[in-house]
Amino acid sequence: MEAFQHRRGLRVDGICGRQTWNVLVEAGFQLGDRLLYLRTPMLRGDDVAELQQSLGALGFDAGRVDGIFGDSTATATIEFQRNAGLPDDGIVGASTLRELARVRALDHGTEVVSSVMDRELLRQAPPTLAGRHVALGEAGGLETALRALHRQLVRSGARVTSLHHPDDSVHAQRANVAAVDAYLGLRLEPTRTGCTTLFYGNDRYESPGGRRLAELVQLEVPRALHLPDQGVQAMSLPVLRETRMPAVVVELGPASTIVEHGQLLARALASAMGAWAGSDWS
Repeated sequence: MEAFQHRRGLRVDGICGRQTWNVLVEAGFQLGDRLLYLRTPMLRGDDVAELQQSLGALGFDAGRVDGIFGDSTATATIEFQRNAGLPDDGIVGASTLRELARVRALDHGTEVVSSVMDRELLRQAPPTLAGRHVALGEAGGLETALRALHRQLVRSGARVTSLHHPDDSVHAQRANVAAVDAYLGLRLEPTRTGCTTLFYGNDRYESPGGRRLAELVQLEVPRALHLPDQGVQAMSLPVLRETRMPAVVVELGPASTIVEHGQLLARALASAMGAWAGSDWS
């Protein structure tokens, strides 16, 4: 169980909780096991991820390889079907899969177009926080630090949306609806002493903007709060997987240090966000 959790970017605790169970179910689907199409709730699984990777390697933007059949994947499917002379119904069935396999056999590309587009969007973005829209999220216990960070970012010219909710998926949904440029979540870990920053990544895809922001947070926060630096980690937490923008979650503890030094934490995070906005993406 722990090996599976580590491979899938889950929290490694050896416990088959709700998130681990959901990923186990998704891992049971292979491409061709079922029809894939846009529906509500969206289809999720390894078969969707394989489809996204195949379409993306052919130059059809299916979005991030996250295993969620959303609007981008549906659009890329229709575009592929049109190019292949198939009925463009957005349904991935036997005929679409046969043509996809045939074309993939002729093409040896591996990088998905979404990764290229992610880097290009980052390169074209303004080099400061001025005018950027940032979402800040916390699930409880860090309201004061979040308010302080909100003020710091506003002073830098950013537009800020603060999210307070215990459900990660709610944070992702609201950040997506607001079409923010970046999401930064804070998570209090009362029994831990240290700081680690999580970004979205799996064995098929990694968020370049998320990784860079995570690395910059780790440069600033442990030093400012004199906490052990526990590094960055690619994970598939719902808020990282479901957001459509660069996103990180900063896990911090112990509670006494974080609460007492909320202003220092806010300044360190604002500095990291500013450095991220000014990064050289060429």
